Amino acid sequence: MEFKVVISDPETGRAYQKVISGANANKLIGKEIGDVINGTLVELPPDYELQITGGTDKDGFPMRPDLPGGVRKRLLLSGGVGYRPKEKGVRKRKMVRGRVITRDIVQINMKVVKKGKVPLEEFFKKEEQQSGSS
Repeated sequence: MEFKVVISDPETGRAYQKVISGANANKLIGKEIGDVINGTLVELPPDYELQITGGTDKDGFPMRPDLPGGVRKRLLLSGGVGYRPKEKGVRKRKMVRGRVITRDIVQINMKVVKKGKVPLEEFFKKEEQQSGSS
């Protein structure tokens, strides 16, 4: 079980990617869009807090915050996550995923709500150097 976690920093506008597997990945299952989690779940320092903003499943279908559960459904959408109409008033039936993280989710998007002492940039630079040298 593993998730690609994309952590975006609203202050700098940068995003960082991290692969989470094992026990930490299992702890993310059952969480919903909008939940605030501790940074230790995604192997960041514990003084960070992150909010889940969305994600996609194994087939690329996006998670919608207004669809309860972890199910995949075809909804009639007039805009928002999963459908951007070209004209005003156009609606279309699209496949989307519920707001709960399940085993079928591949990517989880998060944003930093509370910053820690070490900037994200430095934290991810150290990681790149370690993976680059080995």
